[in-house]
Amino acid sequence: MSDVTSRRIEDIEAYSGASAIPGIAFRPAARALGVTAWGMNVIELAPGVTAYPEHDHAKDGQEEVYLALRGSGTLRADGEEWPLAPGVLVRVGPAQKRKILAGPEGVAVLAIGATPGKAYAPRRG
Repeated sequence: MSDVTSRRIEDIEAYSGASAIPGIAFRPAARALGVTAWGMNVIELAPGVTAYPEHDHAKDGQEEVYLALRGSGTLRADGEEWPLAPGVLVRVGPAQKRKILAGPEGVAVLAIGATPGKAYAPRRG
């Protein structure tokens, strides 16, 4: 039997708890696929959404890489902006505050993160 897992993004149930933000679908892709080596989520922002929270990972030391799967948006950090578009990879260091903004057609972003030199412990539940 092969050790392969496949899921369509839209079949991964989006987070719907108390911290859910209107216009943002946060899909725990690593959990859905059984990935245990790094964190991975698909974050879908509706057109023009600006409510994605500014945040950093200074406490856990996690660096992240973002890749737009479809649509476009912007990653904002320290007053500078980087385009999020298919084919563009953007890495953000742990202490850097960052915010994702959706473009006019919205954006779906694959966010991959891990802490250098530390074993990954996936969240369950």
